[in-house]
Amino acid sequence: MLKHMGPAFRVMLLFTVLTGLIYPGAVTALSQLMFPRQANGSLISVNGQLVGSELIGQNFAQPEYFHPRPSAAGKDGYDATASGGSNYGPTNQKLIDRVKASVDAFHKESPDYKGAIPADLATASASGLDPDLSPAAVEAQAARIAKARGITVEQVEQLIARHTKGRDLGFLGEPRVNVLALNLDLDTEFPHQ
Repeated sequence: MLKHMGPAFRVMLLFTVLTGLIYPGAVTALSQLMFPRQANGSLISVNGQLVGSELIGQNFAQPEYFHPRPSAAGKDGYDATASGGSNYGPTNQKLIDRVKASVDAFHKESPDYKGAIPADLATASASGLDPDLSPAAVEAQAARIAKARGITVEQVEQLIARHTKGRDLGFLGEPRVNVLALNLDLDTEFPHQ
């Protein structure tokens, strides 16, 4: 038995070093060389101050900002240390109540909007930290933003169009708008009085 344990231990040690140290080290080094911004979290800075990441949703509650998708991550939402959905089933009363609360809050904040409310304004993502909204969800908020900032809806729609990203490689995913980047550009172009 000990005759078989020696080679098994050496193979385990070899693969531990290969897959636990060398491979992750090589991937990390290549990532830092080829994609340093992405490898470091796609961080966004304004005037030298870190304001967030393109990859993590943040809560914007003021009427002059685009609001993100609702979050079930953590007690108050948007907690990156508690990333995850609610895991409520479609017939769970807590989920129904939360969706109704999101819809009611949207109607209260945007009383001029008369269309169907996009699903991503009423439901949380699986991670609870989705940084993007669909173009429809962002456009549904355009009138509120224009009114709060004293600008035209057309100006807001032009800004939305500039921030709308299409499908990756032309066929992967859905068109989307990064809420943090859009709000930062909104502050730059149309500062709130």
